[in-house]
Amino acid sequence: MAGFPIKTCVVCGEEFELKPDKPGFANRCPSCSETDAEGPGPTEHKDAIARQNEAEVNAERRRVIRDMLYRKDS
Repeated sequence: MAGFPIKTCVVCGEEFELKPDKPGFANRCPSCSETDAEGPGPTEHKDAIARQNEAEVNAERRRVIRDMLYRKDS
């Protein structure tokens, strides 16, 4: 009977058996997959100033992209 394939973790370099019921990514060992399974921390609520700044940056980004796409080559 053949065992499970041996993989090397891309995060820590440890070798592990890739089992069918292993949670997480197939290229990460179970201990490194556990930290990713917890997910990101609580989401932060942005205040009005942060939302306004982000909106201004996004508007400027859209304007620059539009100018680059539709400018006339001279």
